[in-house]
Formats: sequence, structure tokens, C-alpha cells
Amino acid sequence: MYNRPFRRNSYHSSSRVNRFSGSRNRAPNPASIYAYISKASVQGPIIDQVQTTMQFNDLPINDKLKNNIAHRGYAQLMPIQEKGIQAILDGKDVIGIANTGTGKTAAFLIPLIEKIIKNPTYRALIITPTRELALQIRDELRSFVNGLSIYGTFCIGQSSMRNQIYELRRNPHVVIGTPGRLKDLIERRALNLSGFKMIVLDETDQMLNMGFIHDVKHIISFLPKKRQSLFFSATVSPEINRLIQSFVVNPITISVKTQETTSHIRQDVVRLTNGESKGDVLNKLLRGEEFKKILVFGRTKMGVERLSRELFSKGFRVASIHGDKPQMKRQQAIRMFKENVVSILVATDVAARGLDIPNVTHVINYDVPATYEDYIHRIGRTGRANNTGTALTLV
Repeated sequence: MYNRPFRRNSYHSSSRVNRFSGSRNRAPNPASIYAYISKASVQGPIIDQVQTTMQFNDLPINDKLKNNIAHRGYAQLMPIQEKGIQAILDGKDVIGIANTGTGKTAAFLIPLIEKIIKNPTYRALIITPTRELALQIRDELRSFVNGLSIYGTFCIGQSSMRNQIYELRRNPHVVIGTPGRLKDLIERRALNLSGFKMIVLDETDQMLNMGFIHDVKHIISFLPKKRQSLFFSATVSPEINRLIQSFVVNPITISVKTQETTSHIRQDVVRLTNGESKGDVLNKLLRGEEFKKILVFGRTKMGVERLSRELFSKGFRVASIHGDKPQMKRQQAIRMFKENVVSILVATDVAARGLDIPNVTHVINYDVPATYEDYIHRIGRTGRANNTGTALTLV
């Protein structure tokens, strides 16, 4: 169906696999995508060859919390949950490493909620790299605490500072936010972290790699030294691990992945031929019967907005998200995509990490990602929770 399938035996150079030559801000070399796919190909199972048998109902947690978990449709624990929940309940510092879409959010939210049930004065801070991920964690928290008198608030940019300050005055059990806004609230003395017992850094590698390290360190300096620290991420480089180690005490590292990506994501390259433009090829692909719910990634904000308008003019149900779009419109676009009001979401890498949007059938890299890590996180939006998915890259 595709113009030219990739060849797994091509481009095995390790230098091509690990990085592009040149700056991240420079347009990437399309040839590098072959190395990404070659490295990402998987011949065996992803998860330590472990199949969990433990049920959520077996956990030593509150019955109301169990009922809320069951209402969400969860029954069997995933490996990161089976290994992580008990360690967190035991008060351990935890570094959790797992592929995207494997249940990391529930792995830290469930034991956190149990701690609050047992001690209503318990408070926790969750830091995420993006506003979308903060909102997603907030929504997951709300579903788990229904009827439990546990309150959370989120603190993100491009949302009302006044409303967030008001919510913080209510002393919520859980504060979820992005580094920049949290730092602003601390400096305004609207957020006092001295009584917080837990900190969670989600998608730690992105936060530290994308320049948030100084903000994160600044925020952590306001927490009590005696606390529980949790770090969750799909990838942790040796450099990032050294930074994490400076924040924790005798941590337990839980890794339930052996490959950088999942075996149930079909990866392929679609080459342009006969003078075709990317727009022409994308138009043909999107009209295919199997393309039900598609996430299209572009490199720039202007390019994403332009592509979204072009697809809309051709009759597609499409929305877009990027850094210049107001937060309310970003939330609306994601909601419309989740609820199938639109079938195509065009995005910059703001959507590449952490977003859990069910039943995405295809990820299409309209523009080649800047790094191998970006590629991994982009394609991880499909094939979630061990479903199958397809990732295509136009070159």
C-alpha cells in the first residue's frame, strides 16, 4: 500500500541512531529516519517477559478506591503498577521506567490517594512538562477520587492565575502543575510547599532535557527534606539519571521495558515519488479506509496551523494544537479528538509526550522528528495499552 517500505538492514551506523549531525533547531535530515526505525524494530516482547496476574481488587487499598478503579474499567495491573504501587505504599523513593502507554499515571496516583485516605493532611506535588499532561493527570485523579472528599488543583500557564491562587487557598491534597507556573506561584507566596510529603516528576527526561532543570531544582528546594520522591519516565539517560539521584534517597528503580518502543506498532516510511508533494501523499493516505483516528506531527507551529487549514479545506474533520494556540483552544482540540468529533489532530511535539488518547490508529510524521527520543514519543501515541497501531513517516 505504501510507496516504498523501509529496509531494516539499511543505515545501521550508531551515530545516525543516536543523534542528528548539527543543531536541534536545524531541519533534520530525512535519511536519519531509517536509522530510527531500524533501531526501534522489535523482535520479541517489550516487557521483561513478565505477564502480570495480580488484579486491582487484590491491592491493599480502600474499597471505595477499588470501586472507582473498577468503574474506570481497570481490572488487571500492568507491570509498572504491580511493581510500583506497593513500593510507593511502603514509602520508598521510586524511579519508574516504562514504555509510554503502560499505566505510569495510575501507578503513582493510586498509592498517593491511598495515603491521603489514611491521612487527610497528606499533600503531594506533581510536576509535568506540558499543560496537556497536567490536565490529563488531573482528570485521571478526579475519576479515582470520586466520592472520597479528596481535592486536587492544577497550575499551568495560559490559565487564570487568580483562579489558581484561589484554589490553592483551599489547601488541596494534590497540586498538579508545570514548572514555570509553579515557580511563579511560589514567588508570589501563593504556594507553600513546606507541608508537602510527596513530589512526583512525570516525564522526567523531557523536563530536565528541555531546560526545566533549574526551575525543578528551585521548586524542590522549598519541599521538606523528609519527603517521598517519585520519578516516572519512558526514557532515562545516564546524564538524567545522575540528576535524579541528587533528588532521592536510596531509590528503588523499577524498569519494565527492554526496548525503546513497542512491538505492536508497525513502522514504515512513505517516500514521495513522481514529483508528489507531502500534502498530496498525506491526502491520499488519510482517505484510506483503515485511517480512522490519526495524529499528524509537524515541526513548526506555523506549519501545523497551515496544514490543519489545508486539510479542513479538503473536507477532513481536523483540529490542531501547538504552543501558540490559547490553552482553552488546545484543550478543546484534544477533547474533540478524544470524543471523535474530529478524526485528525495535527500537532507539534507538544502532543508527543504523555497524552493518553485512546484508539489512535495511525501516527504520521509529516515532518521528520528532530531526535530519536522525539520519534519514540511521537509513535507512542498509537498502539497504547498493547493495542496495535501504525506509525508512518513521509520523506
